[in-house]
Amino acid sequence: MSRWTAIDLVVIAGYLALVLAVGVWAGRRERDAGDYFLAGRALPWYLIGFSLFASNMSGASFVGLIGASYSHGMVVFNYEWTATLVLIVLAVFMLPVFLRARLFTVPEYLEARFDRRSRWVFALFTIVTLLFIDMAGALYAGGIVISTVFPELGLWRTSAGLAIVAGLYTLVGGLRAVVVTDALQAVLIILGAVLILVFGLREAGGWDAVTDSLDAAKLALIRPADDGFLPWPGILGVLLLGFYYWSLNQYFVQRALAARSLDEGRKGALFGGLLKLPNVFLMVMPGLIALHLFPELENPDRAFPALAFELLPVGLRGLVLTALVAAIMSSLDSAMNAAASLLTMDFVRGLRPRTPGPALLVIGRAFTGLLIVVAALYAPLIQRFGSLFEYFQSTLAYLVPPIVAVYLGGLFIRRLPRSAAFPALLGGLGVGMVLFLVKEVTGLWARLGLPALHFTYMAVGMFALAALLMAAAARAAPAQPPASPAASFQRSDLASDTPGEAWYRDYRYQAAALCLLMLAAIGMFL
Repeated sequence: MSRWTAIDLVVIAGYLALVLAVGVWAGRRERDAGDYFLAGRALPWYLIGFSLFASNMSGASFVGLIGASYSHGMVVFNYEWTATLVLIVLAVFMLPVFLRARLFTVPEYLEARFDRRSRWVFALFTIVTLLFIDMAGALYAGGIVISTVFPELGLWRTSAGLAIVAGLYTLVGGLRAVVVTDALQAVLIILGAVLILVFGLREAGGWDAVTDSLDAAKLALIRPADDGFLPWPGILGVLLLGFYYWSLNQYFVQRALAARSLDEGRKGALFGGLLKLPNVFLMVMPGLIALHLFPELENPDRAFPALAFELLPVGLRGLVLTALVAAIMSSLDSAMNAAASLLTMDFVRGLRPRTPGPALLVIGRAFTGLLIVVAALYAPLIQRFGSLFEYFQSTLAYLVPPIVAVYLGGLFIRRLPRSAAFPALLGGLGVGMVLFLVKEVTGLWARLGLPALHFTYMAVGMFALAALLMAAAARAAPAQPPASPAASFQRSDLASDTPGEAWYRDYRYQAAALCLLMLAAIGMFL
């Protein structure tokens, strides 16, 4: 810490000024809600992919993912390769339906396929998770690192400062400002992670020195069925969480909804999946290096600050801290714009469909400002949880599987009646909330002597419960005609959106190649 200099501060301040200027410039032409929330539906594939990557590289990655690998080892990579698999499914099967429906928001699909009640339940749920998980979690991660450097600022002041900077250009520029700044931030994030890896390996004496010093369990990708962090059957639960996180969360899917064409959206999703695979080197391995170099850290979420501020020279420390700030702001701007779009398009326009576009733009900006204030006030409370990564995953495990069940049923079971979704959503979310409070918050589950079940097992159980509720509701419903073909997946959706192009430009060959790369990455660590 004594080597922290004005050079580092200049690097950080210069970056903040640049990203604010770029964000305002990129969003200078916003005229209505279509421009503000979907960038005029004109995004190319590379901006979509970079923005998906940068938005995910938030506190849950730079701080939380490195901290999780510090505590638990290589098994954390299962969260990364499953994300790639889900993005492939999104590109191949789900995007054709979403883009054909011309959705503004992901919950809007539920009204088209089922009913308005289901849409509103999911929209409200997504707003709450964006606010208290994505936005507050990103602010907390930034506060942890920056308050390590400047203890006098404290967690609350740091969180508030980050919120103000990210809020300014998001308020002005909307989604176009978000994705353009995300592309800039993605490059910086990758550069910062590479610097941490290179300097960490040099200090440790190479990767072999790291692995030789660690217990074999830390290097295992597959853990026993009773493992406390991620048992191997729990990978199915991780996939369910990934389906919500990557293919049903407005936070991410909003970029694909703004694609200039189906082909651009598909290639953007595949590009985002490709960028997830190197995280085993950029995020997971640094956590193990930190364990080798700093084995006595009390809080695993301090692993990233230890690597950045103890190993890097003057200037580079500022650059890496800037990369963290980039990751945080990328998450914040994405979550703010997504939550504001849900409030505006699902509730305001849903209740007052004749509201003109310019008025919706003003309302959306007002919601953006309100949300960031609430997130900044809540963020410091996250320190009550054991680790940031577990806060994200355990919270979602009880709540999102019913949503995944309803969407998969609606997309792939054309004869599922419209009345089947609402009971499954309401019942599944209600039971999930009770179980989360009983098991994870109050500890009543353990005091009652109930068996210890990993949260990924609970995720699978919640998915099965929602499927049963949906089946029961379908059985009790009067006979209904099948859904419109436009509301469900069709075989014709597998066709290329750009016939006649060279084979290597066909999304189907690209998806197959990405599958092979994913399997190769898994095989490296088995």
